[in-house]
Amino acid sequence: MAELNTAEGGSKKKHGGKKRSKKMSTKVDLTPMVDLAFLLITFFMLTTTLNKPNAMELNMPKKVDDEEKAKINKELLLTIILDKENTVWYYEGDGEDLAANIGIMKKSSFSNEDGIRQVIYDKQNRLEKSYGDKDTMICIIKSTDDAKYGNIVDALDEMDITSVKRFAVQSAMKPELDVIAIMEEKNKK
Repeated sequence: MAELNTAEGGSKKKHGGKKRSKKMSTKVDLTPMVDLAFLLITFFMLTTTLNKPNAMELNMPKKVDDEEKAKINKELLLTIILDKENTVWYYEGDGEDLAANIGIMKKSSFSNEDGIRQVIYDKQNRLEKSYGDKDTMICIIKSTDDAKYGNIVDALDEMDITSVKRFAVQSAMKPELDVIAIMEEKNKK
């Protein structure tokens, strides 16, 4: 609150018979204003809702036993493996004979002309001729430890561009990593 200071503002001597008027000084106590400011800050901090993070909804499949796993036609599968330096490896089928037949794995990239998009389109066209429906294709996207996050985003974009309805994201398995190492060794020679 504001209060008045009543101390005299001059000397008690009389100058030439004239009386000087007393000067009153004012003093404003700001303590209540500081209390009010902290109360308002506290009120707004407690009542304000913070932005909730936006997350992509992800539907996960139910867990099934080995006996219940559905048999998938190997002809429908296309496996894409993302590696370092924007390199994309791919093979068709389930990869059971991958170690025995290294030649089924091929190298590609994300380029538009002859990249992975064209590989997906070619596979869809073959399946449409065989089954009458290109949506039967199942694409498995795998990544090595050297792949960048942007490569996974690029692969998911390719799924959207090529209208692949059924795909999964996994980590690359040891036999696939071994074949990639052998293929890279061959390319160096």
